[in-house]
Amino acid sequence: MRGFAVFALLVPVAAAAIGCGGLISRLPTTPTPVIVTETFTGTLTVNGAATHNVFTSATGAVTATLTSLGETAPAKVGFSMGTLAGATCSAVLTNDNAVVTSVLTGTVSTLGGSLCVRVYDVGVLTEPVPYTFTVSHP
Repeated sequence: MRGFAVFALLVPVAAAAIGCGGLISRLPTTPTPVIVTETFTGTLTVNGAATHNVFTSATGAVTATLTSLGETAPAKVGFSMGTLAGATCSAVLTNDNAVVTSVLTGTVSTLGGSLCVRVYDVGVLTEPVPYTFTVSHP
């Protein structure tokens, strides 16, 4: 009889636990943001710089990758990523020794972030250089 009493107590506890599981699965969740990859191109001039704006729609990781510096790539260029406020780009991540395949990785912590990515001559260019970079962001 004692075994039956323990069994009788366990059945309602198990049923209650199963019932709670159903409620937990119906709680709202945060959707996974869609990652967008944008490609930017241009020509970097001697002693020049080029800035491109990027607008995010959610929080998350942002990665900028320098993918091309023309047929004869210079020894290095500057590559930076930062925040955009009006027309001002404030660099947060900077690489003054960037080469093809250099990567900058940061995190957007606000919804609808305004970012900027900049390519610039660090004093080594002797002629204009075409560039391409990609930015992956939420």
